[in-house]
Amino acid sequence: MEEKHIDRVLHIVSVMDRGGAETLLMNVYRNLDRSKLQFDFIVHRADQGDYDNEIRQLGGKIYNVPSLGNFGPVSYVKKLAEVMSSKFYIAVHSHTDYQSGFPALAAKIVGIPHRICHSHSNNWPMNDSFKQKLLLKGFQALIKFSATQYCSCSQEAGVFLFGQQAVDKNQVTILKNGIDLSQYLDETITKTSVIRELGLDQDAKIIGHVGKFSKSKNQIFILKVLKQLVNKDKRYVVLLVGDGPLKEKIEQEAENMGLSKHVRFLGVRSDIPRLMKAFDVFLFPSIFEGFGIVTVEAQISGTPCIMSDSVPISTDMGLGLVKYLKLEENPEKWGEGVEKAINMQRPEKDTLVKALSDKGFSIQQNIEEWMKLYRVG
Repeated sequence: MEEKHIDRVLHIVSVMDRGGAETLLMNVYRNLDRSKLQFDFIVHRADQGDYDNEIRQLGGKIYNVPSLGNFGPVSYVKKLAEVMSSKFYIAVHSHTDYQSGFPALAAKIVGIPHRICHSHSNNWPMNDSFKQKLLLKGFQALIKFSATQYCSCSQEAGVFLFGQQAVDKNQVTILKNGIDLSQYLDETITKTSVIRELGLDQDAKIIGHVGKFSKSKNQIFILKVLKQLVNKDKRYVVLLVGDGPLKEKIEQEAENMGLSKHVRFLGVRSDIPRLMKAFDVFLFPSIFEGFGIVTVEAQISGTPCIMSDSVPISTDMGLGLVKYLKLEENPEKWGEGVEKAINMQRPEKDTLVKALSDKGFSIQQNIEEWMKLYRVG
């Protein structure tokens, strides 16, 4: 009996850890019909990713390729083309932002028909010197030459990488960062279980944050806000979920500020829906953000959010749970926002589901859009 053919798409990422883009990819992967379509992944870090084992269980393959910075452009494209030629891929989908043109070029060389560059950020992390601006222009030109389709997680991210004109001409597909709503609607999950696990006081006022410990996520500002709050009320505690290069620095800073008793570093967790339910307020003072899927996860949990106005306004699900503040505002002003948010009435479950479904953030709604992207019926 002839084995059924399954189409495959190759995704290019840094590493399959629990970041926003990677979690979105896994939400799509888990929910698509894998008898019709399979995902494989090229990663750029040799260490194990948080999702690697699950990817293999779902039938996906993971290829490790040294990064562009470590390999150089010519060797990098050559190696990518080698992997892409190892199987028949209907599409290559690159999630490496401004470097996405290189995988698209490799895919063009080997004749892959659908070459998708996906913008997940609205920021150029280099400086604004003429040389760096020229480099970004070069990256954007390569994308324009090599890609067949542009995608972004928000309008802001689309404008950043592909330009205002491309967005205005509807050349950029905005793919909503869909989530599996069912994980967040378990009414048996309560704040009490998290309080018990972490040994917190029953009357603790919990501020939550989920994100990589990096400059852009701005955890240092969270400590400044906490300092203002703790000076007035010792019941405040911050739960920081995630890992990253600045984690040790933030731990040291918390100690220096006398906040060690009020901050818990929880590391990478697989129970984000449970934690979101335990947060009294979600704090997200990002310096820049392509979208910020964790803010949607907080809202589906009914948790009020205080976030910087650098986070795209499309993150607001219209539930009255979101307040945007400028980072130029002092930490005391942010603290006042937290105090007000903690006393907010949380919406009913049905209201939450309707709001996110109406806005198109249910992963079940998103699957069809992803299938169209790859021309899979």
